Amino acid sequence: MPIDATLPYDENNIFARILRGDLPSKPVYEDEFAFAFHDINPQAPLHILVIPKGAYVSWDDFSARASDAEIAGFIRAVGKVARDQQLVEPGYRLLANIGGHGGQEVPHLHVHIFGGQWLGPMLAR
Repeated sequence: MPIDATLPYDENNIFARILRGDLPSKPVYEDEFAFAFHDINPQAPLHILVIPKGAYVSWDDFSARASDAEIAGFIRAVGKVARDQQLVEPGYRLLANIGGHGGQEVPHLHVHIFGGQWLGPMLAR
């Protein structure tokens, strides 16, 4: 169910619980700004989620409130994960859903990294 990205941060969302260690995950990367792990319901041969460690509901919330160091660290983490997974060539897709019309389901900013096959057109036609 899509969420309203303007709502306050929910400390009990699934990604907050993963960050706290309350729920298991299959990590691939972690630093002071970001945590990356395999999606439990992959939509491509490789499907990794990258989340900031701070309490941000959406890309909009993150871009408005995060420090310059958090923003740079998170974006660098996304790139590092893609490079570490050897996705730069042949290519990969990044996706961040924001709000109800964007299909956001978890109220914690997250970027999907998809790869491992040709991914088709950007949107279903």
